[in-house]
Amino acid sequence: MRLATWNVNSLRSRIDRVERLLERHDLDVLALQETKAREDQLPLMGLQAMGYEVAYSGTNQWNGVAILSRVGLEDVEVGFPGTPGWGEPVETESRAVGATCGGVRVWSLYVPNGRKVDDPHYFYKLDWLARLREAARDWLGGQTCLMGDWNIAPQDEDVFDITRFATSTHVTPRERAAFQAFLDDGYVDVVRPHVSGPDGFTYWDYYRQRFERNRGMTIDFVLASPTLAARVTHASVDREERAGTGASDHAPVLVDLD
Repeated sequence: MRLATWNVNSLRSRIDRVERLLERHDLDVLALQETKAREDQLPLMGLQAMGYEVAYSGTNQWNGVAILSRVGLEDVEVGFPGTPGWGEPVETESRAVGATCGGVRVWSLYVPNGRKVDDPHYFYKLDWLARLREAARDWLGGQTCLMGDWNIAPQDEDVFDITRFATSTHVTPRERAAFQAFLDDGYVDVVRPHVSGPDGFTYWDYYRQRFERNRGMTIDFVLASPTLAARVTHASVDREERAGTGASDHAPVLVDLD
């Protein structure tokens, strides 16, 4: 069984790339983030013709998450228990969707960016992660996969130059502690043992040829419950998907299960 996660940065703009990715890697399940559309705006006919069912959460041109599965799609859940809201008036954003796919409980997650340290959005991010952790503790006993764009670089090696991030989000102690809390609870980062450092970067800004110069970050992760982590045989980052005209600024992350 092969799973993948990808911040697609607009599903409508990159539907052809998504379909090619599914075919090229023979994916069973693909979690998408930043789909940027309502469900009625999505070009789903091609995906359905390929044999994929779709679980989706999206309300406007911001955020949006999806799960594509050809191994079943059951018990779809939009948002996790206790999901905090954002904005005025406060609303729950489209940042989490879960479904059981081939016996694996998959969550596609798009963690809030945080914007700037001390910005209200930064504290929303920390609260969002804390509420997710509370919910995810109850899922540790099953075959659970938390995958997506975490908007956190947990280690110094996860950014091209840590000195450039002295006053930035994504690397602050509080964000890193929030990520580490999932590992402390028992979740396993199943990608790092297979690819790390500059080879493991998953995001490159469009600015100043960051991809061509490999000045990237690792912020997309697959965290697995212990029983699921024991089934992982390989993981990789599809850097080629970041290359070329019209690419997302993120690369897909792939995980193979026995």
